[in-house]
Amino acid sequence: MLFIGIDLGTSACKLLLVAEDGSILNTVTKEYPLSFPQPGWSEQKPEDWWDAVVMGVPELLRGFDANDVAGIGSGGQMHGLVALDEHDHVIRPAILWNDGRTFKEVDYLNNTIGKDKLSALTANIAFAGFTAPKLLWMRENEPENFGRIAKIMLPKDYLTYKLTGVHACDYSDASGMLLLDVQHKCWSQEMLEICGVSESQMPKLFESFEVVGTLIKEAAQTLGLPESVTTPRRRSAPTQSARAAAISRSARPGRSSSRPTNLASTPITRCTPLPTPTVAIT
Repeated sequence: MLFIGIDLGTSACKLLLVAEDGSILNTVTKEYPLSFPQPGWSEQKPEDWWDAVVMGVPELLRGFDANDVAGIGSGGQMHGLVALDEHDHVIRPAILWNDGRTFKEVDYLNNTIGKDKLSALTANIAFAGFTAPKLLWMRENEPENFGRIAKIMLPKDYLTYKLTGVHACDYSDASGMLLLDVQHKCWSQEMLEICGVSESQMPKLFESFEVVGTLIKEAAQTLGLPESVTTPRRRSAPTQSARAAAISRSARPGRSSSRPTNLASTPITRCTPLPTPTVAIT
């Protein structure tokens, strides 16, 4: 059996082909552009990530039998905001982890909502790279786009969706969104309310080792792979295993000014965690 690892980096997508014993058989790297529309901003088009996978997988498998591929593991950049509409179309370029435009939103969360409350809700405090401040920025500065959001996900989760049709996120990555009740392993209703979104807009939560599903027909045909290929939920970089590897990169976020309005804190209540089943698409 063969396994494919996908590392969605900030500057390139790295693909890895490994054998069942963990030996590396081939690697491919596909670069894509990084956009800086304003000082301190950092964006990418999610469609470019998928194009990199579509171009890279056939090259990765050159000289190998695609029918031997049994699984794909994905990892990559954390915290970025990918927003999809009701038709699962990308609404705007993804706001990346190293984007610094949310200076005002971070100040609001840490000093108005309060670090103690944030820590109680999410076991974290706000930083510019996190997803929750990005949602606040989008609500204030792009209300029309914000109103179109049907699904919120992280960059690598967009690839998982393109592969399986499942909107998924692992607990490890979700803990860095400032939207997860880490203690109870479910989305924090209070943080969702603060950001003006609902649980129905959030992806399903999985353990990083769980199988999300198998390839949808369109993805299998596009990549030249059998539909039986499974996609486990891998957490973001850095992480590695015999079946997938990811390489982390670092950058320094900048700053910009944007001001949230009509934001109100809410009392802390606890959610009831539900079991998260393994999803299989057949």
